[in-house]
Amino acid sequence: MAIYDITVPIRSGMPVYEGDPGVEIKAWSALAKGDSANVSSLHFGAHTGTHVDAPAHFIEGASKIDALSLETLIGPARLVRVPDEVAEIDLDFLAKCDLARIERVLFHTRNSAFWSRKGFRKDFAHLAPEAAEKLVELGVKLVGIDYLSIEKFHSGHHRTHLALLSNNIVIVEGLNLSEVDAGDYELICLPLKIAEGAGDGSPARAVLRTLKR
Repeated sequence: MAIYDITVPIRSGMPVYEGDPGVEIKAWSALAKGDSANVSSLHFGAHTGTHVDAPAHFIEGASKIDALSLETLIGPARLVRVPDEVAEIDLDFLAKCDLARIERVLFHTRNSAFWSRKGFRKDFAHLAPEAAEKLVELGVKLVGIDYLSIEKFHSGHHRTHLALLSNNIVIVEGLNLSEVDAGDYELICLPLKIAEGAGDGSPARAVLRTLKR
């Protein structure tokens, strides 16, 4: 089975959502300085790079990252290629997709090309609120997209997030799908198990494996 790493590497200076903490990676101790071991200090937001949104990200008192079901985060997924000219994944686009009985869907948009460029892009392709509500109707359990938000930049209402998270649908953002063809795969997406009240989201390692024939 082929394995595709669809995780964006965390590095200093990488794009982060406007207003979020930047990434700082420093040496805390180093063998080169005579310390007994190399230990790095990492400083970045919970929604950095490839990450998972928990319901608590937008809903007060909702479940946090450590309560998400592994059965949702691991399993068959359909990768849908969205043409580069499509800026908004809407109901008309979804109508062209065969998502019957699909529990996990990942949208490969023009956004995957943004990771090779410096700075945050505001013109990223996104999921329309009505399309999010349709995915709820279809029984989808997880939705992924290849940039730092699934919602239109500064939407002003967060309806896409709320439609999904209020129905306990896991959102995976910040994927890099540029090396993967459309089709069916097994998704393995594991966020850090953050506790202590800070579980609105977490960076994750995400991979796709081709399915057994």
